[in-house]
Amino acid sequence: MFDTIAGVPAHVLIVHVAVVLIPLSAIGAILIAARPKALRLFGAATVIGATVGVIASVMAEHSGNQLAGRVGWPEEHTSYGDVFPVAALAFLLLLVVFLIFARGVPLNRNRPLWLKFFGAVLILAAIGITYFTVLTGYSGSKAAWSDIVENSQPGTFAPPD
Repeated sequence: MFDTIAGVPAHVLIVHVAVVLIPLSAIGAILIAARPKALRLFGAATVIGATVGVIASVMAEHSGNQLAGRVGWPEEHTSYGDVFPVAALAFLLLLVVFLIFARGVPLNRNRPLWLKFFGAVLILAAIGITYFTVLTGYSGSKAAWSDIVENSQPGTFAPPD
């Protein structure tokens, strides 16, 4: 099921959904935590984006296992890829809990100190999941492309006329 899509490894296609939506959701979470008015503007979209990103990360893990069965198991990337869906889900849960409590503050003015602290934790989680997304993606790119780049010279192939 998660092996190929139209002859292309599904992992290569699915992973981009998570790689785009999780960091975008992290930006939304930072805005929501830092600016109370942003909650109404970006709250629902941020949660939807993070939810789709988590689903995509689980699908990417499964499709990555299928791809690894064909081409080999890059250890570093596999290790990150196994943890990434769990980390993305933890970020989503923090986001949802913050959203529930923040919506309970009338007109989102004067957030209590504990909610501001929770917002700071959410901001740190957003930064952390973004870093982890980059780390996971970099290790996958390195596994896929480093040998090809090392064994080729720039300008070897000319663009078509």
